[in-house]
Amino acid sequence: MDTPVSPGFDSYSLRAWRWKATQLIDYAASQKLDSIQLSGLADYESFEPAYLAKIREQAERPGIAIDGGIGCICPSSKSNGTPTQYLEPGLKVCKAVGARSMRCYLGAFADRMAPGGIDMHIANTVNHSGDMQARELRTLIEEAGKDYVAACLDTGNPMWVVENPLVTLQVLAPYTVTTHIRDSVVFEHARGAAAQWVALDDGCVDWKAFMAMYRERCPKAVMQLENITGRPPQVLPYLEDSFWRAFPKASAGEFARFGQMVKSGHPLMAPMVVEDVSGDKQPPEYAAALKEQQKRDLEKGFDYAKRVLGAGARWRA
Repeated sequence: MDTPVSPGFDSYSLRAWRWKATQLIDYAASQKLDSIQLSGLADYESFEPAYLAKIREQAERPGIAIDGGIGCICPSSKSNGTPTQYLEPGLKVCKAVGARSMRCYLGAFADRMAPGGIDMHIANTVNHSGDMQARELRTLIEEAGKDYVAACLDTGNPMWVVENPLVTLQVLAPYTVTTHIRDSVVFEHARGAAAQWVALDDGCVDWKAFMAMYRERCPKAVMQLENITGRPPQVLPYLEDSFWRAFPKASAGEFARFGQMVKSGHPLMAPMVVEDVSGDKQPPEYAAALKEQQKRDLEKGFDYAKRVLGAGARWRA
C-alpha cells in the first residue's frame, strides 16, 4: 500500500486575499485538507497566548496540522534584525499553535553575486533558502546539526538555480520535513532558458516520477502546495559566462538534467493575470481577478494532487 501523503497548502498561495489565520484554517477545513503552513507572523492578528491557543484549537477540531514559518534570518542578507531577535518570537508563536516545524530562509539570488558568494551567507546563518542548490543546503544542514535543522523542500525555487526538482528531491529527501510543492514551465531562450511558476499540472515537472520518489524517501514529510501564479517568465542566462560566477561549484551532471528538462519543456499556453502592480494602485477589477486566480489555481492543484498524484490517501470524504 502506498505511503499516505498529507496534503495542505502554504498561506502565501492566497496572499491577495489577505486572510488571517482564522480564515485560512476555515478555508483549509472547507477543502478537507490535513495540514496548512502559516508561513509568516503576519498571518496572526495577535501574539497573545489566549489568541494563539484559540488558533491551535481551531485547527485541531477538524484535524488540521500546522506548520509554521517566518522570513529571512541571515544577518548578512536582508534580515529582520539579528537572527535571535527574529527567531525567538517565531519559535514562541509556532510552539503555541502546535506547529511541527518553522520554515525560514536565507535571502535572494543577489546574495550569490556579493563578495564571498553564497558560501559566506551560508556560514552566517542556518535556514532554508530559495536560492541555494540542494547540495549547498544539505551541507548547511549537516554542519548546523540535522537533529534540529531540516529542509522545506521547494519544487519551484530550483528553477532559479538551474536545478531539476527531481535532483533537489534526491539530495534533500533524507532531511525533508515539509514542502512547498509548485509547478513550473521552463523552455529554451536565446540566452539559455526561461522559467515561470504555474498551477500544478500546467508545467514541465515530471510529477509522477517525483511522487514515486517522494513516497519512498519522504514518508513522514508534509505535502504543502505553495501555489504562486501571476508572475511573468524569468530568463536564466546560462549561455553567458557571467551567470556562472554565481555557481562556482555547480555540478555538470546535475545541470545536464536541468538542460534535459529545458529541451523537452514548453512555455505556458494559457491566460494568466500578472501581478505587475501592487497595493492600492491596483484597480478593484484587477485585484479581484488576481484573488480569483490564486484560489482557482490552488484548488486546481488540490484536485490534481488528489486525483492524479494519489495525495488522496488521507483526504476526508
